[in-house]
Amino acid sequence: MATDTKFKVIIVEDVKLELKGTEEIFRNEIPEVEVIGTAMTEKDFWILMEKGLPDMVLLDLGLGGSTTVGIDICVNIRKRYPAVKVLIFTGEILNEKLWVDALDAGASGIVLKTGELLTRSEIQNVMEGKQWVFNQPILEKIVMRFRQSVLNECKRQQAVIDYDIDEYDERLLRHLALGYTKEMITNLRGIPFGVKSLEKRQNDLIGRLFSPDERSGINAVRLVVRALELGILSLDNLEPDEE
Repeated sequence: MATDTKFKVIIVEDVKLELKGTEEIFRNEIPEVEVIGTAMTEKDFWILMEKGLPDMVLLDLGLGGSTTVGIDICVNIRKRYPAVKVLIFTGEILNEKLWVDALDAGASGIVLKTGELLTRSEIQNVMEGKQWVFNQPILEKIVMRFRQSVLNECKRQQAVIDYDIDEYDERLLRHLALGYTKEMITNLRGIPFGVKSLEKRQNDLIGRLFSPDERSGINAVRLVVRALELGILSLDNLEPDEE
């Protein structure tokens, strides 16, 4: 970010102490930014926007006790002022669904109010038009989730090999997990089997997934639980096929 360039920012924050602290961060560490206004409510924010557009809005998600107001503001900024960039600055450090909602609403990134807080690099990256701008605390969570996702997929692939699971085995197990009857599964697109064939396949799966001394009395529910335990199925990917 060039030092002779001033970027205009509006800060939206409903906690006075945090608002003052954020202004101090800009004043002391990011002097290239000109704070042209601050708002503690949604109403005050839109009044500021009518007076003059900023280059960027630094937006807290929780306003007046609500965690969704910030999302609504972000959505409306993208619709009404698409050139204005939005960076989320939030204390919602555990509400991961809210982070996803903010990104879906068009935010350029998210900075959590923990750890390193707000730095020049996040502001610079947003103003340069970059997406997925995060600070260290949220990056650590993203990497942790990515790592776990990769390990789970590796576990699934290995289980598929170890237990010789084909496409129809996986579809049968997945739809049993979703509560489908075998009659319902036979009506799915691309299923070339009748009920008796599915029953035979289910028994064959029991033979592959359970040791001989475990096979007595295994029903569809226990079979599905076993598939989940082995990683053949994942709770994150239990979606039905088209009928």
